[in-house]
Amino acid sequence: MTKSSDKSAPGFSQVEIGLVCDDGTSRAGLYGLTDLFTYAGDIASARLSAEAKPPMRLTQWQATGDSSDIICVYDTAPGSPSAPTVLLLPGNTVAPSEDVSDSPLIPWLRQKHSQGTILAAVCGGVFILARTGLLTGRQATTHWAFTDQFAAQFPDILTETDSMVIDYGDVVTAGGVLAWADLGLRLVERLLGPSIMAQTARYMNVDPSGREQRFYSGFEPRTKHGDEPILKAQRWLAANRESAVTVADAARRAGLEQRTFLRRFVQATGMRPSEYQQRLRISRAREMLEFTRTSVDNIALSIGYEDVGGFRRVFRKIVGLTPSDYRRRFSRLGMAAKTSAESAQTR
Repeated sequence: MTKSSDKSAPGFSQVEIGLVCDDGTSRAGLYGLTDLFTYAGDIASARLSAEAKPPMRLTQWQATGDSSDIICVYDTAPGSPSAPTVLLLPGNTVAPSEDVSDSPLIPWLRQKHSQGTILAAVCGGVFILARTGLLTGRQATTHWAFTDQFAAQFPDILTETDSMVIDYGDVVTAGGVLAWADLGLRLVERLLGPSIMAQTARYMNVDPSGREQRFYSGFEPRTKHGDEPILKAQRWLAANRESAVTVADAARRAGLEQRTFLRRFVQATGMRPSEYQQRLRISRAREMLEFTRTSVDNIALSIGYEDVGGFRRVFRKIVGLTPSDYRRRFSRLGMAAKTSAESAQTR
């Protein structure tokens, strides 16, 4: 066999990616991952001789009905023994809201992991992986909208949904509906090398790395906590997010003694009032960067930051991008102007 001269993927030893499905599996994730790994395998194969064994084998595994069997329903190399390098759970629309701890997938995944198989999951599929117990004591990500739900169901897992991918080597989690692309490229890079990953990303018109969920997730404060005085203070803070307010101000609005207010606020919202107001201000800044042409300096001043440098630092800490980079990515006015220009060129 002619070996690749690319030292990032020595020899292209065959790897098997198994996609794991049940009745709740997202078809978009399933088919998207199938395409991504197919492209990566084809790109790697092009570097080998015609008689070389394909470097990528794809299988799909299905749990159906009441059966305890997990069956292979798709295989690009049928007839040869299967030994998945990775088993990957695509997004799942059912797993976050339904307890599937009795699913036959759970013991099967544990067994495969004990045999050295890497386990990975995307979005709602992370809930299934979490039920194996293999994420206990580790960080894990899922869709940012599931943050509270995931943390409540799995208190022994460190929920960290700012990240798009968290990779422990033997277990990998990814957040967001389309994070299957980020996870897929991460696995391609590990198994076939960075140059194959980069070529696959270019072919798919996907950013090869560096995305984070916090670029996209807005601030969604907890409001279903049942503490009416704290909810009253939250509404007041939202209405006064561009003003300088103190804990004492918010406590008076809630009708509580300051120390009691602080304790109950943290318990109800998961953050201190100062951090909460900071998130509200940054949320407003994101709106202005997306929908207006107001300068970054004037945005900072309009939401109560007299120190513009401090505003930039806080914005980057929370969002993961500078205000200017955020505007370049997400400005609705910029998108409209680009669309208009492209339309004019085609006339």
